[in-house]
Amino acid sequence: MVDPVAALCNYNVLEVIFSYLELDDLSHCSQVCKSWYHFLNDENSDVWRWHCLNKLPKESLKSDLLSSVPTYKTKLRAYFHAWSPNDCSRNVYIKPNGFTLHRNPVAQSTDAARGKIGFRHGRHTWEVIWEGPLGTVAVIGISTKEAALQCHGYVALLGSDDQSWGWNLVENHLLHNGDMQGSYPLLNNAPKYQVGERIRVILDCEDNTLSFEKNYEFLGVAFRGLPDKKLYPTVSAVYGNTEVSMVYLGTPLDG
Repeated sequence: MVDPVAALCNYNVLEVIFSYLELDDLSHCSQVCKSWYHFLNDENSDVWRWHCLNKLPKESLKSDLLSSVPTYKTKLRAYFHAWSPNDCSRNVYIKPNGFTLHRNPVAQSTDAARGKIGFRHGRHTWEVIWEGPLGTVAVIGISTKEAALQCHGYVALLGSDDQSWGWNLVENHLLHNGDMQGSYPLLNNAPKYQVGERIRVILDCEDNTLSFEKNYEFLGVAFRGLPDKKLYPTVSAVYGNTEVSMVYLGTPLDG
């Protein structure tokens, strides 16, 4: 029989030790034994709370931006998948909350940003929230590392080459390789995007498809036949001072 006092002491000791480890080390620790796996599988434990409070910007924890990722562990994961400050147009910067990009008011320029982590395997979903005016062109989707992140003029940069795929929220058009691939979603009088709505982007690297969901309604497959390359969450914008947030959610829920 296990002494409950000893078990509690063991729990508290593990909690302290794991709080000092890096996230990669915690992943390795979860594979040591069943006890450690179950300990670290509690996504709201004090271990994940400690890492969350010490790594995430306070601005993001105080807002409702992360309401779709309720546990401390999923908030951490979302942060490490957020926009990359090192992979965006020079006219874009990432705000202190770590999840929101801001496009500076630069005339005759279209500017884009990619997420920190790309995907080549598995199924992934993330939310995009456009928190400022769309302007004449506002595109969300995916791209490879080869896709351009800035160009002259006000154009649909995302989807302008064979390395990017996008949905223009202003015109409800799909874009790839510089061509309009059709209207989307395939609904009669499909409503236009309203600023502040959360759109879920669903990338299936097993079926090589990209889909979207809005207000918990699946809008259908937008692109098929995606290449076997690492693909990154991406947006492109033209409106000065507009802001776009992205929150990685993990594996999409079916049904």
